[in-house]
Amino acid sequence: MPSVAVVWRHVVRAAGFATEAVWAYKLRSAFVVTAIGLGIAALTVIVTAIDGAERRTMEIMDMFGPDAAFILGGDIQSNALGKRTNTLSWSDVHALRQSLPGAYLVVPMRGQGNVTARAGNRNMVIPVVVGATEGYSDVWNWPLSEGRDFTEEDVARGAKIALVGDAVAEELFGDRSPVGQVIYLKDIPVLVVGKLAYRGFTGGGGNIDERVVLPLTTLTQRFNLDRQYFRALRVKFHEPEYMPTHVENLRSLLRHLHRLGPDDADDFSILTADEIIGFISMLKGGLVAFLGVTAAVAMVVGGFVLANLFYIGVTERTTEIGLRKALGATGWMLTMQFLMEAIILTTAGALLGMGLGMGLGQALTRLGILDIQFSGKVFCIALGSSALIGVIFGIRPARMAARMDPVSALRRDAGPAAS
Repeated sequence: MPSVAVVWRHVVRAAGFATEAVWAYKLRSAFVVTAIGLGIAALTVIVTAIDGAERRTMEIMDMFGPDAAFILGGDIQSNALGKRTNTLSWSDVHALRQSLPGAYLVVPMRGQGNVTARAGNRNMVIPVVVGATEGYSDVWNWPLSEGRDFTEEDVARGAKIALVGDAVAEELFGDRSPVGQVIYLKDIPVLVVGKLAYRGFTGGGGNIDERVVLPLTTLTQRFNLDRQYFRALRVKFHEPEYMPTHVENLRSLLRHLHRLGPDDADDFSILTADEIIGFISMLKGGLVAFLGVTAAVAMVVGGFVLANLFYIGVTERTTEIGLRKALGATGWMLTMQFLMEAIILTTAGALLGMGLGMGLGQALTRLGILDIQFSGKVFCIALGSSALIGVIFGIRPARMAARMDPVSALRRDAGPAAS
């Protein structure tokens, strides 16, 4: 039985022969690397998307609040032209505060879209200026990084003060603190009293950090908005583990307040953290299914390309195989050489695929679809999968080379001259 040192020497020599063969057959190598790379790219995005979606799910749960419901006026699932969206009123607020079981907080909010903000010689368009009640930070689970929150007195007197998001502070004030500075919203001067903590979340309305918050009364008065109706409600409940029951009670009470019949559709929409997370899970599931099929097909195709080209390669390299066996190479040495060639090619494909996957992942992150973050797990899965493909699809051509008779191989290559 050969010693460990002898076996190791044979392994090193086989690796050297495998590397030379990969370099010698560049076109074959390029086909295999590209085919494997496409599958690994899809696999990379799947793994990172699942990890990113799980992280984002927990972040959204924390930001939205597991004990909270958000009610929008109008049915957001029905986009019929002319559909009423101003269906929530102060009478709804008072009724919910008095009669909704389990609720300890009911507050209205409204918004004004696309407002130009100016501070000194800097300008930006705010996607939405929000009107809110006192204690915005606690009500909306959004801590302040600087300054103070609204008070009941601020809301009662319609104070011209504001809270600004992190992106607004950076755009209008750079490295300076925004607290104590004045910004102009459509030429209305407001004093910044607080800066909201960075969230880094992008939704359907754009970057959430591009937000300015005013007292509800200030927004209503200064922008001449309807004083009876508003766009949304925020409700918080005791015992968040019973959220499905709380939501059903909320829906039933609102339908009663709005005098909706049994066959009438809701004229409001209720969102909870569970529904948002379910939507993200649906997106994640669709992405995983699509990319999973793509990854499987691409990697299997890459494996068949590898196997077919190796079969051709064994036929073309009969002289090399015959000479090596004539000089003492054993079957397991040749098997090892061809398997190493396969693993080198699939590993190169894995590295290419991870590069492609990172590029696609960054694109998904910039679009705000998913939070893609790479980890050592991705690296290990990609290399492990590619090596497995190399072994599975390379073993039969390798065994075919190992079983080749050296005399027949040399005679076949010599042709008529040998006879």
